[in-house]
Amino acid sequence: MTEREQKYFKLEKKMRPYAARIFDGGRFDEMDKNIQHGKTTTKQHVMNVADISMKLGDALHIQYSKGELVRGALLHDYFLYDWHERANEENGRPKSFHGFLHTDIALKNAEEDYYLSKREREIIKNHMWPLTITRVPTCREAWLVVAADKMATISEFFVDIFS
Repeated sequence: MTEREQKYFKLEKKMRPYAARIFDGGRFDEMDKNIQHGKTTTKQHVMNVADISMKLGDALHIQYSKGELVRGALLHDYFLYDWHERANEENGRPKSFHGFLHTDIALKNAEEDYYLSKREREIIKNHMWPLTITRVPTCREAWLVVAADKMATISEFFVDIFS
């Protein structure tokens, strides 16, 4: 098992008590087929975001629903396509619109495969703030994922450049 595989095995073990239904059902594993940033797959990215979100919430002593945060973070990029290679076929927009449009696609896919709470829907729908300026998060869990998503993206980008 590679070092990267070991890391994600440990992360899944940490998150499984809160998200077994995501790991065991739906199309979650399909996210491992597509690259999100650099060499990081979408599945690896969402697991990084979930982990950073929990660490951030705990470090800041924020009260939050760990289960809803983990599930929302794992599904926040559940769009299930390689955004580097294709336009958004549902509405004919070029891939440059992906940042604005993928939240709705991720939410639609997640709702097809899983029951979502109000907070989980909010995390998925609003995680691209401030790019999607009118979609301001209103719960702690969504704010944690917004911050963690940016942190993970920067980390993945630089790790891939320098590794």
